Amino acid sequence: MTAASKLKNTPLVEGLLRLGDSALVLSQRLSAWCGHGPAIEEDMALTNVSLDLLGQARLWLTLAGELEQAGRDEDAIAYLRDAHQFRNVLLAELPDQDYARTMVRQFFFDVWHYFLLEKLTQSSREDIAAIATKSLKEVTYHVRRSSDMVIRLGDGTTESHQRMQQAIDALWPYVGELFVDDEVDAVWDNQGWGPLLSSLQPAWQAHVAQVIAESTLTLPAPEAAMHLAFRGGRSGRHTEHLGFLLAEMQFLPRAYPGASW
Repeated sequence: MTAASKLKNTPLVEGLLRLGDSALVLSQRLSAWCGHGPAIEEDMALTNVSLDLLGQARLWLTLAGELEQAGRDEDAIAYLRDAHQFRNVLLAELPDQDYARTMVRQFFFDVWHYFLLEKLTQSSREDIAAIATKSLKEVTYHVRRSSDMVIRLGDGTTESHQRMQQAIDALWPYVGELFVDDEVDAVWDNQGWGPLLSSLQPAWQAHVAQVIAESTLTLPAPEAAMHLAFRGGRSGRHTEHLGFLLAEMQFLPRAYPGASW
């Protein structure tokens, strides 16, 4: 058993890991598009979003390491944990089967991320509020871009419309996790560190519904979004896809422990 697996995180550290891990894992997913985007502009845009999320992940994981006081920096937290120790939402770890699925996932996540960070800027902890304020500036662009892409592809050709609708239907069951509160969320809300996730759902639903209507696409029934809500990655229960992603992301630090460049 590794030292990392023996650690029992406080609600504060656990919540920070959830924020950092979701940004980190989604950044890793998006980075795989570098050099493979459907157009140069899109290739650069996705790479920039990936880098934004990576920077945000570093800030959250660095703070988690400092508060944890277990001698781990952001690199140790990112590279020396196994899949069951990650706390990212399942939506972030799903593989990219095509560009439609990438953009729908990004849209769902960006809108949620925006409203979450907006609340976190009002955190009673100055360190959390500062990271959220910096991140919100970047995520404001992310939302604008992914919303625009959903509209363009949904209201585009017959094929792009069909692929976008298929992506929505496939990813919708993973949306419910974004709004399920647990004991950690309750502590964060009670302490004024951050909001209950359930409080974000009305604003998220309104923005998503508006964009989807403009894109001529259709949202599935709301209850279908709750299918996987209580088996989520925020509690360490992941799909098989995360293991493969981490095997690639963590290879060098694990193969050459302690190496510096």
